[in-house]
Amino acid sequence: MNGERYVDSTPWQSIAGYSRASRMGQYIAVSGTTADLDSLPPEAVDSTYAQTRNCISRGITAVIELGGSVEGILRTRLFLMPDADLVGALLAHEELLGEVAPANTTLHIHALIGSGLLVEVEIEAVVVAEENL
Repeated sequence: MNGERYVDSTPWQSIAGYSRASRMGQYIAVSGTTADLDSLPPEAVDSTYAQTRNCISRGITAVIELGGSVEGILRTRLFLMPDADLVGALLAHEELLGEVAPANTTLHIHALIGSGLLVEVEIEAVVVAEENL
């Protein structure tokens, strides 16, 4: 069975040979996604809240591009730098995914690859038929 892939505009995907998201059957996995700091206003670059919203929004876009929906998001993982604002990250998660309330794991980690990054988000989703919602 061949799957579908979604690639966005960030350079690491071509450098490292991965996709932002992959779909196999009804399952969608979104790669660990950090904020696109260049797309954030300068005053928001150091904000865990803004970075988390950016990460989750990019992940949601990938899910939708592969035929999924926000309602099909089953699980998220938030990886936070030690100096990240936990409350800011959780607020962004609640604002974008609170109605769906996916399973979640939130961890503090030692480091992320890339300067200035405070959070990385993974998303898992299934494509659900509209009549099953």
